[in-house]
Amino acid sequence: MTSSIRVFIDADACPVKDETYKVAGRYGLKTFVVANSFMMVPQSPLIERVIVDAGPDVADAWIAERCGPRDIVITNDIPLADLCLKAGAQVLKPTGRPFTADSIGSALATRSIMEHIRSTGEITGGPAPFGREDRSRYLQALDQAVNIARRRA
Repeated sequence: MTSSIRVFIDADACPVKDETYKVAGRYGLKTFVVANSFMMVPQSPLIERVIVDAGPDVADAWIAERCGPRDIVITNDIPLADLCLKAGAQVLKPTGRPFTADSIGSALATRSIMEHIRSTGEITGGPAPFGREDRSRYLQALDQAVNIARRRA
């Protein structure tokens, strides 16, 4: 059991919660499912549902204040990813792509540019549909992240 590694799921709109529960259960990892509304989670002493107050970035702040160097955070939120990377955590998108110290600056800049474009009324479309390849890549990336965290011990 690798009990000192924790997994934090930014749970609103996360498509890989079930996959995360399975991998975390296999390794015996405490998993926090953080959302601003009630969400069903499996009955397990390793899974804790955390319901935060409604409001912008409240769930993000809860996660960012608690994650650390041996933790893994699952999120699509770029500013949250930046905060978690600064705290030393590994951060994965639900597609399995990691946010890294090398990639976060570019991701923040792109996000800022896209926000500006949308503020002008431009319709930019959304993310690509989540597919089977994304799920498979995520499972591999999460397994790899757990092994990296174990080596950090």
